[in-house]
This record gives sequence, structure tokens and C-alpha cells, in this order.
Amino acid sequence: MFETTVFDEIFARLTPDRVLRDPRATGDGVAVAVIDSGVERAILEKRFADRNQPICPIDGAVFRPNVPGPLPYDGHQSSPHGTTVADIILTVAPRVTLYSADVFGPQGTCEVETVVAAIRHAIDVWNVKVINLSLGVPEHKLQQAHRRQLLQRAIEEAYFRDVLVFAAAHNEHPVTRSYPAAFAPPLISVDKAVFDDPLRFAYVLREQIEFQAHARGYLGPFSREPATSWATPHLAGIAARVLSLKPDLKPFEIKTILYWMFQAANR
Repeated sequence: MFETTVFDEIFARLTPDRVLRDPRATGDGVAVAVIDSGVERAILEKRFADRNQPICPIDGAVFRPNVPGPLPYDGHQSSPHGTTVADIILTVAPRVTLYSADVFGPQGTCEVETVVAAIRHAIDVWNVKVINLSLGVPEHKLQQAHRRQLLQRAIEEAYFRDVLVFAAAHNEHPVTRSYPAAFAPPLISVDKAVFDDPLRFAYVLREQIEFQAHARGYLGPFSREPATSWATPHLAGIAARVLSLKPDLKPFEIKTILYWMFQAANR
């Protein structure tokens, strides 16, 4: 009876309405890295200014294979994908400090080493608390054990540095696996679903996938098509809102809170 009473009190405090509707839950003070195809800064600045909701300045860097160190970010994207992702995060958590890591370039592909360099830069230089990876490195690029280990160690390093990584669950590839989503845990792999409220999400444990989030975006030519790429930043933005209420949370604590919030909403 004692344990039931304790958990009832916890669930009562962690209902999504109570946590996410808190006026302080805006993402303020939380740094988020979007490791993707770059962010078109001017589009987002105008988009949120038109809503009378100015955002924090967006900074970033460009990462390319065989180039030592990051290149300067000029406020542009390699392709629209990353801008759609960033827009979702800012829509959910408008006061986050957003960093754009462009790892794709004009070829539209990314290499393992480039993603790893961006993850480490986000941790060491930008001091982010959340990393969004709405991308996938196909399994054939990780056939060499040292490349697979390189990516896995970067994900583990993020976890032990108190950085929560959200990765799109590329669950529609029945033959090959896509990374880094397959490294869950310690990251959170996010599947797609459509909810009547973009702040709703679900805990659905299967294989490497734990959570589902709203899978439609708001900007860009393919944003309305449900995709894990759009679900991931919804959950990353929700985590940023939680972190703005208590910035010192550990990754396992944030995951636990998300789980409890889902349970509380479905009691």
C-alpha cells in the first residue's frame, strides 16, 4: 500500500498537462544540436518573428569528410530536411538554443566519421544537452568493426557526458538495420505515429524502439508525410521542455520521466 501511494503521488506530479503546460517549460537555457543537412537560419527567424515569437540566435558548423575540423556555418542548408527538423524543435520548445551541424553536403549523404565529429563537437564545444539525429547510417557503411565502434563510442560518450541523443528509428528497412538508432540504449530511438496533440507521445517497447512521437512537420515539401524524421524532433523538443524545468537531469532520468508521463496520461 505504501508503494502504491508513493507512485500515485509521482504520477500525479508528472502528468503531461502539468509538466508540459507549465509556462516555464519553453526549452529556455537548453542547448540542442540538430545533426542533419543544415538549417536555413533566415527562414526560421522570419517564420517565428511573424508569430511574434522570436527565437534565440542559431549558430552552427559544417562538417565534411576528409576536412580537418568544422567549417564556418553561413546560415544556409545543404537540403531542406534539417530545416524542417529544426522548425519542429523550435515549435515545441521555442526558447532552446539551437545549433546546426551540417553533415550531408551537396551529395546528400553522410559518412560515419563526419557524424562522429559532429557529435563530439556538439558535446565539447557547444555543450548541448540534447542531440537530434533524424538521419541514418546504413548498415553496409558499418561493416568494418572499427567504424561501428567509433559511432557507438560517440553515442556512449554523449550518455556519460549527460547528453541525451534522440535518433529516428528507421524501422521500415526489413533487411538491413540503420544506425545509430540500432544502438538504443543509451540513446532514445523514436518511431512515428500521428497524435491529435503534437505534445503527446507513447511508450511502445519493441526491438530497439521505445517511444513513438507525432510524425508530421510544419515546414517543407515533405513535412506532412508521417516520418520518423519528424517524430524524433518532437520528442527531443519535449525533452528540452522538461530540461528547462530542471536542467541537471541525467539522460536516464529524462527517459524515466518521459515513461512516467506516458503512464500518467494513460491511467
